Amino acid sequence: MAENLKKIEGLSQRLIAALAQKRAPNTALEGPGQDLYLKASAAYIKELADNPARILEQQVNYWGKAMKHYVEAQQALARGTLAPPADPGPKDPRFSNPLWDTHPYFNFIKQQYLISSKAIEESVSGLDMLDEVDRRRLDYFSKQIVNLMAPTNFLATNPDALERAVATEGESLVQGLENLVRDIEANKGDLVITLADRDAFRVGENIGTSEGSVVFRNHMFELIQYAPKTETVHQTPLLIFPPWINKFYIMDLKPQNSLIKWIVEQGFTLFVVAWKNPDRDYADIGMDDYVRDGYLQAISKVKAITGERQINTVGYCIAGTTLSLVLALLDKHKDKSVKSATFFTTLTDFSDQGEFTAFLQDDFVDGLEEQCKADGILSSYFMTRTFSYLRSNDLIYQPAIRSYMLGEAPPAFDLLFWNGDSTNLPGKMAMEYLRGLCQGNAFAEDGFEVMGDLVKVSGVKVPLFAVACEKDHIAPWLASFNGVAQMGARDRTFVLSESGHVAGIINPPSRLKYGHYTSTAPIADPEAWRAGSEFHPGSWWPRWGAWLAERSGKQVPARQPGAEDYPVLCPAPGLYVREKPEL
Repeated sequence: MAENLKKIEGLSQRLIAALAQKRAPNTALEGPGQDLYLKASAAYIKELADNPARILEQQVNYWGKAMKHYVEAQQALARGTLAPPADPGPKDPRFSNPLWDTHPYFNFIKQQYLISSKAIEESVSGLDMLDEVDRRRLDYFSKQIVNLMAPTNFLATNPDALERAVATEGESLVQGLENLVRDIEANKGDLVITLADRDAFRVGENIGTSEGSVVFRNHMFELIQYAPKTETVHQTPLLIFPPWINKFYIMDLKPQNSLIKWIVEQGFTLFVVAWKNPDRDYADIGMDDYVRDGYLQAISKVKAITGERQINTVGYCIAGTTLSLVLALLDKHKDKSVKSATFFTTLTDFSDQGEFTAFLQDDFVDGLEEQCKADGILSSYFMTRTFSYLRSNDLIYQPAIRSYMLGEAPPAFDLLFWNGDSTNLPGKMAMEYLRGLCQGNAFAEDGFEVMGDLVKVSGVKVPLFAVACEKDHIAPWLASFNGVAQMGARDRTFVLSESGHVAGIINPPSRLKYGHYTSTAPIADPEAWRAGSEFHPGSWWPRWGAWLAERSGKQVPARQPGAEDYPVLCPAPGLYVREKPEL
């Protein structure tokens, strides 16, 4: 115990020093604007004036449940049984410790929390005077408060943490403080929870290891050509544009679930773009730069290296959105360089902002714009925080409990390692994307300007294969479907995969884990499409592979990476994917 107390003194000094480095907070990014508070208050007051019986009923219902449970707990204690009252209702994974059900103290706290949570949820959902956007935002932020106040998030009311502290004579709490200090030091005063062991993986050594070479490099990206695994390959090469919000090796975590390895084994000449992780010198890089010096350059280089006039393309997430802009631009200029396009979890119609509604209003976007002007980039810190709060229990509070209260080391989990290996966005590009596409929905409505041309989603006319994911909270499948429905292509295939934004895409056939849906219904009405859909067990990869093969020409001798004018620069995964620029 004395040794632990001594450690705490040293850790406290380190904590104070680390917190002194914290950046000045941008209040616009710490919560919603004051207008939302005013609108919510006004709606509640108006509801109270117009329908007092409803408000009274909610209050009586809440107090009745809370007091009933309190009385039942008191009666149980009076009987001397030290047993909690009956605990009906669905199980919450946060309260998995048996003491939440069997111990009067913990059970009382849990039940009162759940009763209060339900009352808040019903009060928010009952505010009829709010418009849909404000209702979504109020619902989101109220849930964040409810999740924050869960008793599991506090040491005195977390039986797991208390049991561990007693069993280890306080060592778990000291180790938890060590973990907390380490995370704050690593992020210069900001708290970002480490989700995976940073030392367990090395990109290019035990993660992202598919054999290939960098065959071109400019200030925007490295172009990787992967080594063939078959004697012959399809004539038409395939170029994948991954999102630059994260790093491309999500498609190559390990051989067992590597989409890159699988594609190569199917006999395709595969190229993948590895985007530059920008620093403040990239402040003035915009969407036009990504199109001109990114997409068009990559397409041109793949054609030159392989000697082919046409290529097939893939765009994932934001890279799929930008690929659609490029395809519409190429159509305007009668350029036939792209033979087909595949879209993974791609949005082109942002009329329904889904779970991002809370962040895509002017108060928050204005704050991001101010931050971008100050930093030159949209820091990965703000991106990571935003995505994490969409799943706060899974990505913030539960990891924090394990690390800071239980004193556990972060797990050696490749997916979480990748999730934490995030990237920055150039300031200009971030604001053009947020203002023009996400807020303005220009591509699906009046048109979005790309390199001087106004392009619309209807200009996407090449044969296309689109994959959306049933539980995707980043690119909801209905919104993805609505974008595809507006594309001008006659040859369109839409597949709905089970699971979410990552697991629904990185879903190898060998696992037989998540199935997918197809439909013969027209790609027009998503509900009609889904009603007429057929479920298929297993991965969608083989279905897509067959579709792609039909559009990839005859077999030709396998191509080794590089060409006469494009020598190999370095082995895959290259240099850019390893970069971590400082602010």
